[in-house]
Amino acid sequence: MAQDLYQILGVSKTATEAEIKSAYRKLARKYHPDLNKDDKAAAEKFKEVSNAYDIIGNPEKRKKYDNKEIDADGKPTGFGAGFGGFGTGDNPFGGGFKRSSGGGFGGAQGFDFSSIFGEDIFSQFGGGKQAPRGRKGQDVSYNMRIDFLDAARGMEKTVNLGSKSINVKIPAGSQSGQTLRLKGMGNAGINGGENGDILITLNVTEHPYFKADGANILLELPISLVEAVNGARITVPTINGKVAVKVPPLSSSGDKLRLKGQGIQSKSTTGDEIITLQIIMPKKMSSELQSIVNGIPNYAVRSF
Repeated sequence: MAQDLYQILGVSKTATEAEIKSAYRKLARKYHPDLNKDDKAAAEKFKEVSNAYDIIGNPEKRKKYDNKEIDADGKPTGFGAGFGGFGTGDNPFGGGFKRSSGGGFGGAQGFDFSSIFGEDIFSQFGGGKQAPRGRKGQDVSYNMRIDFLDAARGMEKTVNLGSKSINVKIPAGSQSGQTLRLKGMGNAGINGGENGDILITLNVTEHPYFKADGANILLELPISLVEAVNGARITVPTINGKVAVKVPPLSSSGDKLRLKGQGIQSKSTTGDEIITLQIIMPKKMSSELQSIVNGIPNYAVRSF
């Protein structure tokens, strides 16, 4: 005996259309083939759930199902359900039955049985209307604003879309304008069609001193004239925390230091942090600085 369609969706026979739709969405997401690779049981369950929603999710079909005019597979029941054809034997309406111009069956007096049973009963004979094709549900678009460090390191974030909450995995190295697709998590399909997707467009905020360059992180490091001349050991920020870096003596603005492995880490690569030195001169000239400068012989810095 076929299972009750309301039991398949886990709703009562008095459930509203909205309750039926909500129950279907939850089960469709749970058993969707894309989320259950090579799981035949889940695929069969998804098919069963979709079939149930195709019938009781349709007000007209639901009424027929409740009145036992169609079964759990959507096939007609009762009178005429098992007929393979009509003869001229014990015909209570007079003559044999003939196909009407509209594709149904009419009697000798033009009686059209589709007025009683509807068009579905004749589809098994090659006439009447065919069941509508399944259509993919609508995609749901969502804009997500995330912090630079969260985008660089990757994270999971919970978002609320209508009545449901979903966990979104942000890959390390995500950038503004990038779109994440959550397949099958959108609006329910129509007539058994696949669910739509959720499309999340990322908007990454700017960081006060970090910039991303592929898998690398760029940082401009201000240093004093004294640090540039004598060299220094300076603690600098990275996306993973603070580390110490050695500035060589006689460094110039534009010189670069590389911190290996301190960039964006993904499954395929690990970037570095590239530091560009920037010498910051004093705001005012002091007698001590003037004396030091006067004692330094001039040296060539240009080749043109």
